[in-house]
Amino acid sequence: MKFNVAEMGHVVNLIPPIDITGGKTGDVFSMRDYSHATIIVQIGVSAAAFTKIILEECTDFTGAGAAALPFNFYKEETSADDTLSVREVVPAAGYTPSAVDNIFYVIELDAAELSEGKQFVQLRLTNGANSVIASAIAILSGSRYAGDQSPTAIA
Repeated sequence: MKFNVAEMGHVVNLIPPIDITGGKTGDVFSMRDYSHATIIVQIGVSAAAFTKIILEECTDFTGAGAAALPFNFYKEETSADDTLSVREVVPAAGYTPSAVDNIFYVIELDAAELSEGKQFVQLRLTNGANSVIASAIAILSGSRYAGDQSPTAIA
C-alpha cells in the first residue's frame, strides 16, 4: 500500500534540530482529527546520553493537565543504520536513550490510547548539562477528512 505523507498524512515539526541542553518540550499537537501519530526522534551529535524521552497527553494546546503515557517504541541505536528493533512498550516514566551519535527512535501512538478529554500530545526530551543535538517530527495519519489539504494539528 502506497502512503504519500504529503497527501495522506500531516507533518508536525515538534522539535526542529537544536541543542537540547537543559531539556526541550516539543510543540503540543492535537489528535482530534487523526487516528494515529508516528513520532520520529533523531539524535545527531551528543556529548553523552540525555536523560529521557517522555510522551504526555494534555487537555489543550498549552500543555495543561500533562500526564505521562506508556508508548509503543522502536529504536535504531546503531550509528547511521536503518534497521529498527522489535516493538517495545515503554512505561510512562519514559525511555533513557543511548549515547551513540546519529541514531533515531520511532514512537507509534493511536488516538484511542489517549484518555477521555485528552486529545493533545507533547513530547519531552529531558536532559541535564550534556550537549545533545536532537530533533523530532510527528507524522499524523488516519485523517477524518478526505482531500489534499489535511487539517492543522497545532494552535
